[in-house]
Amino acid sequence: MFLSCTSIPLHTTTPIEIIDVTAHIKDIFYQSHIQNGQITVYSAHSTAFVAINECEPMLQQDMLAYLTQLIPQHQDFKHNRQPIDGRLNAHSHLLGLFMNASETIPIANGKLLLGRWQSIFFIELDGPREERTLHIQIIGEH
Repeated sequence: MFLSCTSIPLHTTTPIEIIDVTAHIKDIFYQSHIQNGQITVYSAHSTAFVAINECEPMLQQDMLAYLTQLIPQHQDFKHNRQPIDGRLNAHSHLLGLFMNASETIPIANGKLLLGRWQSIFFIELDGPREERTLHIQIIGEH
């Protein structure tokens, strides 16, 4: 059994941002030489998440518009009345209720089992942020 843990540092530049991390994840996977197992991609942030979806520019614009409209930033949220770190980010935490902190992708016969149109995204809901981190864990057999 092989176990590997690594991290990808990220920098975000906008309040809500969708970053395609598929190429990074695939590079880490290929370097592991795992034939059968699974890879987990995890965000250890309460306002940034991981999602699998299609990487198509117009769809990503739709996603951004949807997230912005779903829970508008400028409401009287109790969390914003005394923010711990000075960030008025209650809307980001609330949007996170609909998202996943992690995604696990199976590995079979040396292939990452993503669907034809699937990509792995880091979703920033409280940017910009200088430092964000994605944790990657691979477990399986060579």
